Amino acid sequence: MNPLVDTERAAAEPEASRPEVRHHVFLGVAALVFTASAALTLLGSMSMSAMGAVPMPGGWSLSMVWLRACGQTWPGVAASFLDMWIVMMVAMMLPSFVPMLWRYRESVLAAWGGRSVAAFTAWICAGYFAVWTALGVVVFATGVALAAVDLHVAAAARAIPIAGGLVVTAAGALQFSEWKARRLACCRLSLKDAATRTAWRHGLRLGLHCLSCCAGLTAILLVVGVMDWRAMLLVTVAITAERLAPDGRRVAHATGAIAMGGGLFLLVQATGLV
Repeated sequence: MNPLVDTERAAAEPEASRPEVRHHVFLGVAALVFTASAALTLLGSMSMSAMGAVPMPGGWSLSMVWLRACGQTWPGVAASFLDMWIVMMVAMMLPSFVPMLWRYRESVLAAWGGRSVAAFTAWICAGYFAVWTALGVVVFATGVALAAVDLHVAAAARAIPIAGGLVVTAAGALQFSEWKARRLACCRLSLKDAATRTAWRHGLRLGLHCLSCCAGLTAILLVVGVMDWRAMLLVTVAITAERLAPDGRRVAHATGAIAMGGGLFLLVQATGLV
């Protein structure tokens, strides 16, 4: 290999097509999207906090996110929730999604050329976040149904703190399971099959893998506070660390131990022992 030829070839290569330039531009765009989604998530969280909550039997409060305020329609409430949910999911999942998306873009570039990269990227992102949007629909419907029961059945409302402690404890235990290890391994793999025009299905498949891998941590977020920015931040850090750290399984075990401790504390607190 002639170094002089390589140097001349690199000099002749358009600046924008060089890998390091593409990588910097890609990371810059990703950082802007993350910053915007994180800012909108924080504003939404503050807005929901300002709306207050309904005190419930058992010493907890029901968030207004599950209730219809005066003058609102249920389709309007659902649309508002999904808007916040999608923005929150972009902020939460983007840090761990970006490395995989970059590798996918590079494989698309090698297979199809630069003109196809933008379209492939848009479709895989659409498929990926479509999965999380679908989860948001399920979460909203379930939350509204549970809120209706809690408002009318005092015994159900009193059981919520105990149920929450059990969910957090179980979610922490799930972090130690072989099932979690397999899901985590799938999420850490590169997407290599870019030579087919199935970016949408790639996105759906990756979204489903991520959803199953994050099931426990997502459940913790729903229990602690679906629109609480502090809970979102902790879950985002946990998800990103277990995906990108050299030993993701060890990180999962650490977060699982913390979650189990928190869940046991919630159970003790719910029983009135502390």
